[in-house]
Amino acid sequence: MSARRPSRYSWGGDEHLVVQLDEAMSLEVNFAATAMTRALADRQLAGVADICPANASFLVRFDPDVIAPDVLEAQVREVEREVESAPSLALRTRIVEVPVWYDDPYTNETAARFRDRHQRPEGNDLEFAAAENGLASTEEFIARHSGSPWLTSMVGFVAGLPFLYQMVSRERQLQVPKYLRPRTDTPPLTVGHGGCFACVYSVRGAGGYQMFGVTPAPIFDPTQTLGDFADFMVFFRPGDLVKFTAIDERRYREIGEEVSAGTFRFRQQEVEFRLDDFLAAPDEYNAALLEVLDGR
Repeated sequence: MSARRPSRYSWGGDEHLVVQLDEAMSLEVNFAATAMTRALADRQLAGVADICPANASFLVRFDPDVIAPDVLEAQVREVEREVESAPSLALRTRIVEVPVWYDDPYTNETAARFRDRHQRPEGNDLEFAAAENGLASTEEFIARHSGSPWLTSMVGFVAGLPFLYQMVSRERQLQVPKYLRPRTDTPPLTVGHGGCFACVYSVRGAGGYQMFGVTPAPIFDPTQTLGDFADFMVFFRPGDLVKFTAIDERRYREIGEEVSAGTFRFRQQEVEFRLDDFLAAPDEYNAALLEVLDGR
């Protein structure tokens, strides 16, 4: 791993240790945070109740009556040294296809109701995003949005919501500002975008990200009815790779029927993601990942 500034360790009350690896999000920093939290979890330290990774940091909740703060900090620093000294890092993860009905009527109707909170009163969010990125059409924007994988950098804000970071060179990343003022409504399973991050809104509620479409595939299932939620009610995990795929209304309805029948399963494949290999040749590495998803 390349050298970076020293991490900042701080305490939140008596039960939380916060480790900030850097002030800015990057693939390298996020990869290190994911590697550290997984290695820490593998140690199964008595007294550690939860480990919550974020974009460039993570939080550890612990019981100080079981594990002393200085002992916990020493363990975390040891994990950090192991990750830092590794010649290269690889994560066992999965690549998942998320079907999206872009330019759908649900997000467009919602956007129309909140145009007074938007930078561009005319048009819709897709048209605004295309113009902001210097693209000639919404079709070109959709092709860019769905053409390369995205890394799940963290999960949170609301239950099951993934933050997704586009796996392309920084100058090619799609970026778009959030609404001037947040909406009080967002359709469930909206595919949104704010800054450099994409997301999928797991439930209906307030939001400020631009809205590009909806997916029929649930990502949060408290009843754990569907097969993909047998182990946990939240689908996405940090480190997951996501491939958006454009679908039409007919396919959106078909998948919705599969969800209602309890037969829907995400198309996904296990992969090993090697950061150095990706950084050396992003486009070639992405193509190989998509071949894995297609079973080739």
